[in-house]
Amino acid sequence: MVKKVLFSLAFLLLSFSVYSQNLQLHFDPRHALHGDKMSGKNYFTATFEMFKPDKWGSTFMFVDLDFNQSRGNIGTAYMEIARDIKLGKSPVQAHVEFNGGIGKAENAGFSIANAYMAGASYSAMINKAVLGTYLAYKYNAFEKVSNDIQWTVTWGMDLFNNKLRACGFMDIWTQNKNKSHGPGESGKEIVFLTEPQFWYNVSPNLALGSEIEISNNFLTNRDKAYINPTIAAKWNF
Repeated sequence: MVKKVLFSLAFLLLSFSVYSQNLQLHFDPRHALHGDKMSGKNYFTATFEMFKPDKWGSTFMFVDLDFNQSRGNIGTAYMEIARDIKLGKSPVQAHVEFNGGIGKAENAGFSIANAYMAGASYSAMINKAVLGTYLAYKYNAFEKVSNDIQWTVTWGMDLFNNKLRACGFMDIWTQNKNKSHGPGESGKEIVFLTEPQFWYNVSPNLALGSEIEISNNFLTNRDKAYINPTIAAKWNF
């Protein structure tokens, strides 16, 4: 499930309402919604998130495990880890990030190409909303290396006396159309991915809700945009 929220120093200002670690379980019905062109089956995804602020900045990471193989075995493992670093008293911070993973398709394994990013981030509070953004150079380690740019926006807001939480992210980045050295279409493409989340807090620890993945040029079948909602539970530690 891909990216989540909480990248920057402004989240310290909401530390009374933000948990530093959580575990999520999502039921993803993408086969029921889109058929075999999207996925051979519906499956569960487990996500572990961590956010840790300190005097030098903050660290955010998450790990996704897709239980999409036969008998519910894990077929894909993906992680992201990002670090925002304070630059003196400047509201702008340095941002570094790593993304990558592995998976299995049919009878063959594969790697999700590593991505390395470096850039600048900024965050602010607007009323009850915490907004963050970063712009970064992105090195996509495809077979044919792709040098790119990524822009990300994150948001989080607690509503109705903290009973409802709305959060999420939006990514826009460029990458090579042809990711290998063999024949293929030349030039760049623009990838769009956003995953708004909506959670009802049953208790301080348990939340129920949904994550809605909206994408274009992100999935294997790229003839149109896709919308993939989940049914989810989250445990805040």
